[in-house]
Parts: sequence; structure tokens; C-alpha cells
Amino acid sequence: MSECFDIIVVGAGHAGCEAALAAARLERRVAVVTLRQDHVGRLSCNPAVGGLAKGHLVREIDALGGAMAKVADASTIQFRRLNTRKGLAVQASRAQVDIDRYPAEMARVLAATPRLAVIEGEVAGLCIARGRIAGVRLGCGTTIQASAVVLTTGTFLGGVMHRGRQQEAGGRVGDPATGSLSRDLSALGLRLGRLKTGTTPRLDAATIDWSRVQVQQDTVPDGHFSFTPPASRLPRVDCHVAYTTPETHALVRGGLDRSPLFSGAVTGRGPRYCPSIEDKVVRFADRSRHQLFLEPEGLDTDRVYVAGLSTSLPPEVQEAVVHSIPGLENARILQHGYAVEYDFADPRDLGHDLQHKGVPGLFLAGQVNGTSGYEEAAAQGLVAGASAALGTPLRIGRDEGYIGVLIDDLVTRGVGGEPYRMFSSRAEHRLLLREDNADRRLMPKARELGLLPDMDWERHGRKVADIRAAMDWCEGASLVPDATTRARFEALGLAAPRNRIGAAEVLRRPEADWQTVTALWPDAPVLDPMVAEQVVTDTKYAGYLRRERARAAQARRMAGVSLPADLDYRLPGLSSEVAERLRAARPPDLGAAARLPGITPAAIDVLAVHLSRRSTP
Repeated sequence: MSECFDIIVVGAGHAGCEAALAAARLERRVAVVTLRQDHVGRLSCNPAVGGLAKGHLVREIDALGGAMAKVADASTIQFRRLNTRKGLAVQASRAQVDIDRYPAEMARVLAATPRLAVIEGEVAGLCIARGRIAGVRLGCGTTIQASAVVLTTGTFLGGVMHRGRQQEAGGRVGDPATGSLSRDLSALGLRLGRLKTGTTPRLDAATIDWSRVQVQQDTVPDGHFSFTPPASRLPRVDCHVAYTTPETHALVRGGLDRSPLFSGAVTGRGPRYCPSIEDKVVRFADRSRHQLFLEPEGLDTDRVYVAGLSTSLPPEVQEAVVHSIPGLENARILQHGYAVEYDFADPRDLGHDLQHKGVPGLFLAGQVNGTSGYEEAAAQGLVAGASAALGTPLRIGRDEGYIGVLIDDLVTRGVGGEPYRMFSSRAEHRLLLREDNADRRLMPKARELGLLPDMDWERHGRKVADIRAAMDWCEGASLVPDATTRARFEALGLAAPRNRIGAAEVLRRPEADWQTVTALWPDAPVLDPMVAEQVVTDTKYAGYLRRERARAAQARRMAGVSLPADLDYRLPGLSSEVAERLRAARPPDLGAAARLPGITPAAIDVLAVHLSRRSTP
């Protein structure tokens, strides 16, 4: 007799964990089916969370009640702030995490969640009844019934690992691939393709000459992702920077004939913005060196991850390449790098809830949708799991979150033949979508849906009240330009005012922060650092934010103008190329049409005029 659940999540990586937790939080009975129960939440590649644009996703996942931020905070061994020379909107956080503690903490969170069970086994196929999902069929012959299935198969769907000319079925070292599920999905009509990712050699820390590499220290010792600060912190460690040499590049070029990336053995395309060392040496032949990061994998292991040295060259070539790098001359490789080629499903066949349009009840999230990165996967998992549990889409607009940009890009544009990676440049409203205000943007939505715990919502309410009170104080506080005021300004190295000046006006000065205000106004309220950050940002960028909100409102109006499904697009004023792109994409509204590659503002104007005439009696 088969077991019965409300929702089945296939896979226990970052997407699978967030999908299962979101569905269980919404009081659905959830089964997580994974090949190995002891590999829940495992960090398959680099032991890090966050990064440029990815840090935004982690903060948004936390604001929506997800687990990634809290789990990362519990296992962080270094925290850095990136892009600090640029504007606040594109600054981002990145944490080096303990490769063993992170999955252990994630497994603990899953185990403590009511209505959630983890089942070890291989999903060999899907069960369909009356044209929709009815459950899954395991390789052992058992069936598990459910009205919704969330596929989060990562790199395991038809996965093949490559090192030189060696090939081995699998989605990760030590784990098998899932082959029969790929065939089953194809039979159901899913459009599958092949993509590639890769990983780097892992080195023995005791064999590295640390005196010959640069130290990269923790830049934010008390940094954290979650809007709930962690109760305790792990000891911090240093990362280091190394560089390749001309000898390194010569060795790589000499091994290209044995690289599966160049021999044709790998047919799937890899991520353009996270290239292998082979790609970098070929594409950037004029460069004499490339930067590498030596990242400790944890507090209780000597393994070091070499970020920037992703490779699938034969082991003997990898040995020579590593030993050509200053500081690594005697380094011992504990695990050689490899490439993984795997199946993905075209995300253009999904709705914004990540449910497949042709198979009701089937949701897909993570690398199976053609994305790269833990953070992109976790974000999709949360949306898919919540949507499956709610029965309606958890819809996040492009002006509400990076998660909204990510999913809208996937379902309207697809991945373009290479793994999709989140960038701040993809978010047209990025001034509104900062890391620091993710809670104010998304927690109300999460609370309304039932995703946010009471404690987090109460803490958020106190923070919002404190921000409002401080903003009100700033609007009312002012100083006359007397001798005392001039002395205080001069002590801070600021130009003294000639007329009465308010606290809000002071904060609008580029060099001013909340410490400036407290130095000038001894009676200024004492604020939590996160509250002070919001007050300063909202005041300093008030004019820019108003203009950006107006642009976002205009974009929402365009999204409200539907395009008929039967529109042929052979319209006066539209080029044949633009018409062809629109027919191929079939955007649901003007907003989606405007975001398609090659669709000009003039083309949108033509569509708008046509729609207005069509609606006129």
C-alpha cells in the first residue's frame, strides 16, 4: 500500500529544502525524497553563500520565512561585504560557511519541522491520473501519492561527470545520477536540454605555503544574513588570494586536447560568468594571470577550495597546473576538479508559480530550470513549495524583489542556452531592491500568506515602528547656526550651516550618517544599527526613490495591459524580426513584451496603439 502526502519534493538540495519547509509551514503534509538522507542540504561546490546579487536573494528568502539565511549564519566562518565602492543598491554580502555544519543545521531544521518526512530513495518516474500529477514511483517499485510534486533534481538528472577522457554517471562525487526520471519526463512532453557546470580541486591546507599567498580577512566580523541576528557565532578564519602564472596557462593550453570541454565530449554549455580555467585561458589569452581564492571548507577539515580554478582536465594535468601556482608548489590535491553535464527542462514551459503548463501539479525549481547557484535554487524552491501548498501562485513582482526578476526572466526569456545566474544588472528597479530593505519589501506578503513566524513578524513590527519614529524626529529636529552649532560641525569636519538646519537636511549630505546626527543632536534617539541604516538610506535617497517608485508604477500599469493570445503581430510599424520574436515568446502583457530581447520602446508604442484601437467600439 502506498503512502500518501499532500506534496512530494524530489531532491534535498537547497531548492528542495526551501520547497519542503515552505509547504510544511503552510500546514501541508510533505515528503522529501532524496537519494541519500545524510546528504540533505549538502554544499556540492563552493562552501559559500551569497555574493553579488545572490546576497539579495538570501535576504529575500529570509524575509519570506525561508531557512537559508539563518542556516548560513549558524555556520559562517567568514563574512564579507562586496562592491563597497559602489552604491548601496549593488552592494552585497557573502559568507564563507562550514561545509559540514551547514548541511547538519539544515537537516536539523527539517527534522524539527512538523508534517515533514524525509524518505531515502530514487524517484524513477511520475504518476499521472486524469491528466495531472498523482504521485511518484520509486526505483524499488513503491509509489507515493500526492496531488503536487516539486522536482528539485539539481545536477542529478541524467548527470555525467567528466575528468579528461574519463566519464562516470553521477551528479556529484559519491552520488549517482537519475536516468529513468529523465526518460519519463521526456515521455510526458517536457522539453529537456543539456547544461554543464564544474568544480575545482580541493587541496590539503597543511601542504600550502601560506607565506606566499595574500591574506583576505573578514571585513564584517558581526555580519549576518538573517533579519534575526544569530544567538552565537563560530570562530572566524581567513581566506587567501593566489594567482596563476604564464606557466599555468601554458600547461592548460597543453592539456586542451584532453579536456572534455574542447574535445566535444561535453555538449552542454557552462555558466559564462563562472568559467573553467580552460575557458579563461582560451578566452582571455592576453592575460598573464588570473585571481584565485583559497577558501577553507570548515573548522574541522584541512580541505581548501580553490575558487576560480574550476576544471575538468585530466588529474595529471591538474597536478601540474596546481603546482605551477606560487604557494601551491607542494600542495596535495585531495579531490580533483571535474565537470558535470546534466539535463534541464525549458523554464519557458512554466508559469510564474513554477508549475508546468502541460502537467498540472508538477512544479520545477533549481538547476532543473537551467539556473546556477545555491541561492537561485533556494529562491525558486521557496516559491514552488509555497505555490504548490497555497494552490495559487506566490507572485513577486520585478519591483518587489530579485526573486521576482529571477522567476520572470526564467519563464518569459528562458536561459539562453547557458546556466542562468542572478546579477544586479538584471533588476531594472534595483534601487528599490536593496539587501537592507528586503524585510520591509516582503515580510508583509509573507505574513499575509502564513509563511512568517510570529517572532519574526513581531520583531519586524518593532523595527518599522522605530524607523517611523526616527524619521518623524528627523523632520522635527533642527539647529540654529550659533557658536555651539558651528563648533560641533567643525569638530566633525563639516561645513557649518548659515541658516537653521534640520536633521533630515544633514543626513542628505553625502558624508553624513546617523553618528553625525547623534554628534550634532545630543538628544537624538539611540537606534539599532539596522534601523539607523534604513533611516539614513530613506532620507539620503528620498528623491531617487520617489522617481524609481514612479517608474515601477508605470511598469505595473504595462503589466496590466494583456496581449491577446491570438494576436498575429503582423502590424504596421512592427518589423518582421520583432513580430517573429513576439510570436515565439507570446508575452502575456505589454510589460513582459517590453522585457524581451530586441523589443524596442517604439515597438511597445505600436502595440499599445493597436490595443487601444482594438478595444474601441
